[in-house]
Amino acid sequence: MNERDRFWFDELYNGHYLDIVRYGVRRLAEVDAAADLAQEVFVVAWRRRDQVPDNSLPWLYGVARRLLANHRRAQGRAPLTQPFTDLLRPAQADHPESVAALADLTAALVQLSDIDQEILRLIGWEQLTAGEAATVLGCSHTAAKVRLHRARRRLAAVMSTPRPLTATPAPARPVAGQTNGAHDVQY
Repeated sequence: MNERDRFWFDELYNGHYLDIVRYGVRRLAEVDAAADLAQEVFVVAWRRRDQVPDNSLPWLYGVARRLLANHRRAQGRAPLTQPFTDLLRPAQADHPESVAALADLTAALVQLSDIDQEILRLIGWEQLTAGEAATVLGCSHTAAKVRLHRARRRLAAVMSTPRPLTATPAPARPVAGQTNGAHDVQY
């Protein structure tokens, strides 16, 4: 290993390790698994150092995404996604309106396809541009913009669909001076 490669890798690792861990935490059930994922991503980056672009973060996210997909295929499991409410609860828990909106968003997101969820996460959580998300997803910039547009439209459609009430409403209480009709007892 020459000194230039070592310096490059140190800069890459120090600059993006936490970003990759956060990416993993938002998709895995535990922090240790996210740290393991980050280590694997940087092993790939080292081996393929001549292919890492100057704007390396989207490329690293793409590596992480493919490693997760390979792991899921090898394990034969469903996608490993932590519930959205668990991820945002510490910052929002003291605001009832925010919690309700977040619960609605969570319920809507889980109804979307994996690719719709992923493009929304990349743009919303990772704060990537459509071009950077295209790098992660391995598609063209135009395809990423179309996927984002469609995912947002589907999310809006799901969120605008009325959800049935889960709790049974309490029986109406008669107003003072009115009778309840059953026994003509006044309240």
